[in-house]
Amino acid sequence: MSKIVCDTLEAEVNRENISKMVRTFYKMIMKDQTVNPYFIMALGNDLENEEWQEHYKILEDFWMMLMTGEKVYTRDAFAPHLDLAEMYEETFEAWLKLFDEVVHLYYTPKLAQKFYKRAEVLSRKFMQWLDIEQESID
Repeated sequence: MSKIVCDTLEAEVNRENISKMVRTFYKMIMKDQTVNPYFIMALGNDLENEEWQEHYKILEDFWMMLMTGEKVYTRDAFAPHLDLAEMYEETFEAWLKLFDEVVHLYYTPKLAQKFYKRAEVLSRKFMQWLDIEQESID
């Protein structure tokens, strides 16, 4: 994936750039053999199907809430992960690596780091809740 020129990086979060980021992220996910089986199992492999469209909307709301405080996400973020096949630390590490890549494609370094730190905290919490052994991700 080509890098976006620095002067096009977003310095603020809005629904439009989150939507683009989320869609790009899942295109990247679908190319990653460590992470994509979980999403294919839950949502299928057609990123344009109804399940994926709903997932995009949920994730857009989720990241809008986390990054702007806008109260658009009202679900339990953890619950859907309970029904997935067993996950491993490597699954979360691969997810975080891809997330780090995508936020740096769309946002200024400072804002991308803010996204990443929130994702990292979520990843650690999810691993704790799923009782996955963790080495330091730092």
